[in-house]
Amino acid sequence: MLLLYRDFGKLDWKVSSLGFGCMRLPIDQSESGSGNIDDKEAMRMVRHAIDQGVTYLDSAYRYHNGGSEIFVGKALKDGYRDKVKVATKAPMPLIKTAADYDRILDEQLKKLDMDYIDYYLFHGLGKKGFELIKEQDIFAHAEAAQKAGKIGHLGFSFHETYDSLVEIIDGYNKWALCQVQYNFMDTEYQAGTKGVQYAASKGLAVVVMEPLRGGKLTRPIKEVSDCLERHGYKGTMADLALRWVWNQPEVSVILSGMSTMDQVVENLATADNSAPGSMSKDELALVKELEAVYRRRTGIPCTACGYCVPCPQGIDIPGVIRYYNEGTIYDAFDDAKRAYNMFGGAAGKCVQCKECEEKCPQSVPVSEWMPKIKEIFEPA
Repeated sequence: MLLLYRDFGKLDWKVSSLGFGCMRLPIDQSESGSGNIDDKEAMRMVRHAIDQGVTYLDSAYRYHNGGSEIFVGKALKDGYRDKVKVATKAPMPLIKTAADYDRILDEQLKKLDMDYIDYYLFHGLGKKGFELIKEQDIFAHAEAAQKAGKIGHLGFSFHETYDSLVEIIDGYNKWALCQVQYNFMDTEYQAGTKGVQYAASKGLAVVVMEPLRGGKLTRPIKEVSDCLERHGYKGTMADLALRWVWNQPEVSVILSGMSTMDQVVENLATADNSAPGSMSKDELALVKELEAVYRRRTGIPCTACGYCVPCPQGIDIPGVIRYYNEGTIYDAFDDAKRAYNMFGGAAGKCVQCKECEEKCPQSVPVSEWMPKIKEIFEPA
């Protein structure tokens, strides 16, 4: 096995093309199990990945209800800490002051059982969080932590628009990396291709999360299977989708949240063929056709232009519609329902005022869709 390595932005270090995301580690689901991380199996997976050349582990304060960082600390004993760079994230919703930042950083170092975090990211940073950081002078505290040897480099993970990404990148000149959601279905969503290219042009390492859209791009939907068969493609959807992201030269590393050893082995094998520009014209054409297949499954013709917001009732109309569309596109209504309720979907607040419909360039009958979405996603 020959794992490939790529530049990590402007830093003098090359990263393995595949990184291990510690958000979806295997869970002990045995009859006597605790429902927490299955430490034995997860450690076997992580150490195997490192033994095969993976050099980047990603965690966060809230992953696995706080257990991910504790597990990472255990997994990197016995000399494994020296073989990898560790990234974790400061939980923005819990940080209101610089004192919060300092306290939580120290807590994370204790959980990790480490003196030093290689890459410390602001988790889910957006416009409001960026303003808070500036108002509370948190950058000064972050730089003080760097000087004290607690942090190597600073970065952020991101889920907002391209314009917000540019504002954050241009608003602080010491970013080393950004972490963005990116896959062949998200070229114009959140950061999108423009954001990936912009970040790379500014010298930031681009860390990609959700390259498989949380596994949705690997679901055996008939239209997708038929398309792969017509093209004579012998690989898996995971192989094709990962290689599409790696094909972009601006990408430094892909994070895969692997839950089984089979996924680790498969992704390591795919990473052998992860060089930028390595996909053939036929493979790229296949990806475009698959994208079209998924787009045709869209239930509501919303382009997420945002003209409909703000809603007088505070409904994130494009977000609510997106959850519904993801259920129809990927045949994944259970996943969509969980995400909808986790992140505060509120279709039930619609009062049928139709103010949004007057602004919608796609003429989407929002007032008709909101009750239907409420019925599907909201508890009775």
